[in-house]
Amino acid sequence: MAANFWTSSHHNQLLQQEKIDVVHPEDKERGLTLEEFKLIKIYMTNHIWRVAQQVKVRQRVIATAVTYFRRVYTRKSLTEYDPRLVAPTCLYLASKAEESTVQADCYDEKYRFEVKDILEMEMKLLEALDYYLVVYHPYRPLLQLLQDAGITDLTHISWGIVNDTYKMDLILIHPPYMIALACIYIASVLKDKDTTAWFEELRVDMNIVKNIAIEILDFYDFNRVEASKGINDDKINAALNKLVAKP
Repeated sequence: MAANFWTSSHHNQLLQQEKIDVVHPEDKERGLTLEEFKLIKIYMTNHIWRVAQQVKVRQRVIATAVTYFRRVYTRKSLTEYDPRLVAPTCLYLASKAEESTVQADCYDEKYRFEVKDILEMEMKLLEALDYYLVVYHPYRPLLQLLQDAGITDLTHISWGIVNDTYKMDLILIHPPYMIALACIYIASVLKDKDTTAWFEELRVDMNIVKNIAIEILDFYDFNRVEASKGINDDKINAALNKLVAKP
């Protein structure tokens, strides 16, 4: 395990947004659009959260599982790696990586797979992830930064915003502490806390912090629009069915 984020495989694997918002050629042949690709990732991220609540694992395990899930699809196609199987397998793998192991047969009542399916996919995921399983999350720097700023009363709201960032690809793009700062920035604006002087003392690039914050707020707006349209199982299943239909 790397001693810190800057010497870790996580840091070395950070990507640009344009490298992530790409539909794999194999999926494109099946008619999958970029919008459907993003919706599948959001839907399956929520599915990981639901399954995790059933088996009662720690928050860090969920965050690591979601990171694995999103990282896999920067390298592999949805057609080749069925997200309905990848999602619970990522949770199983993350539970072991984060030393919170549960049994493979405890997973997923919605999409029923046999234990052997989970174990076989686990080996494929390990290869797809280059066996790099250490993930650094924004939660620890968030608590440290809130303490430093003397605004620990914003812990609950900023922690919730961090949770929401895992419905996006930010963890694949930005250092965890920058995500934490963006969440604190949003929380401080929402609660009318003047943190200008504190941010200036940090000497971080506020353009990056604000850009991350804008991405998060844009995601909230996108979610509201999609909710008004009614994102349901039928719409997701229609997209997923493209992956198994003959091109």
